[in-house]
Amino acid sequence: HKDLDLSLTETNLVRCPDVEIANKMISEIEKIKKEGDTIGGEITVVASGVPAGWGEPVFDKLHADIGKGMLSINAVHGFKYGFAEVDVSSSKGSEVNDTIIDENGKTKTNFSGGIQGGISNGNDIYCEVAFKPVATIMQKQESIDINGKKVELEAKGRHDACVVPRAVPIVECMLSLTLVDFYLRSKMNKI
Repeated sequence: HKDLDLSLTETNLVRCPDVEIANKMISEIEKIKKEGDTIGGEITVVASGVPAGWGEPVFDKLHADIGKGMLSINAVHGFKYGFAEVDVSSSKGSEVNDTIIDENGKTKTNFSGGIQGGISNGNDIYCEVAFKPVATIMQKQESIDINGKKVELEAKGRHDACVVPRAVPIVECMLSLTLVDFYLRSKMNKI
């Protein structure tokens, strides 16, 4: 995210800091809407300035609670933290281990997304939240009624073709709420 001008995020309908990509996203959503369909998407959220030491190594892992919060948001069907630059599932440990470069714990890379072993490490926390396409589409759909009889469903009214742009502040708030909880826990541990 360092190469993006984040001040551009709120200047377009899809809340994307890359204007060229934002225009492509808007065009695709408009096309999908004209087809009477819906589309999902992903939101990347970053928390900077989180100190090292928040979280626990087993039952109260920071990333587990962030994931729990994100997966509690309507239409969310996936959560990933860290490894923004690579696909961790097809990487070798030698390719994604973060090398510590100073006594403060600063690392050369941030593949871990600011969390190691359930505990914040002082680097930026990166999360990706995946949203499914909304089920209410403007196309006829086959289903069955309560008696098992075949029926056709047809939605009416105003429905978003993509909820992702509206969900950005919700995702940001969920991350903030979770981090505030861990901030309070860190203060309690010092009593």
